[in-house]
Amino acid sequence: MLNFNGAWRFESPCPIPDEAKNAFFELIGRIATPDSRKAILEHFKSYFASAANTSSSYSSNTSWAESDLLGYMSDAATNAPLFIEAFYDACYSLANGNPPTAVPDLARINRILYESGSGFQIQPPNLVSTNLQTQIAVPPRPPSLHEQAQEKIQKSLKDSEQMLSEGRYRPAVQEILWLLETVSTAFQGLGTEAGTVQGKYFNKIVADLRRHNPGTTLEQVLNWMMALHGYLSSPTGGGIRHGADLRVDIVTTPDEARLFCNLIRSYITFLLSEHERLTK
Repeated sequence: MLNFNGAWRFESPCPIPDEAKNAFFELIGRIATPDSRKAILEHFKSYFASAANTSSSYSSNTSWAESDLLGYMSDAATNAPLFIEAFYDACYSLANGNPPTAVPDLARINRILYESGSGFQIQPPNLVSTNLQTQIAVPPRPPSLHEQAQEKIQKSLKDSEQMLSEGRYRPAVQEILWLLETVSTAFQGLGTEAGTVQGKYFNKIVADLRRHNPGTTLEQVLNWMMALHGYLSSPTGGGIRHGADLRVDIVTTPDEARLFCNLIRSYITFLLSEHERLTK
């Protein structure tokens, strides 16, 4: 069983999207081999029937088993947490059976939940609502950047968010930290009242911008940005950019990853607005 808000068992927070229900039904079809198909369908029927607060009856043949399973899944779909728990628990039982059965990994399950917009993510042993972990918005089309740069920004943001949804926390932070460094290059050669940005790399570019904007909000934000970048780059700090010290047990937790990603998103948003202001 997954751990989640107990109230969700009695009052559904939301239904599971049809896209997710259909994707999980398709996965069940892939789990079943020709020799085990009927047994696998019956196995999942029992879990989804329980999630729908009913009991599963044995189907007379494989075709009816498929139809009955889809019916139970549709009934269970009114409560997303119970639906997700049913699929997860059924897979766990198969994977730990004798002999074990190959089932989709956690990343695949979470990708379906993310791509369907279910609003949930499995972080064993917990099921969490991603609606409570809202991402910081970044302007979809920064007006002062060319088309190729805009596409690169949006792709990187999407990739980072998808990795978060799949439980790949360190790569998610690595991706958006790379994007922060990439966005900073937009300031190369930019002229300000105090001079021109000469730096070609993140640290040098930020140093030039700080020097040219003393006593401003931009200077303060750049200080915060450098502090976070330095921490995530340190092998004994966040261990994200330059690797982690093997003598130190550094694990990026889900909450830390979301915090880092949201902080960096906010810095990217601010840099984009400052770039637009300085180029006008």
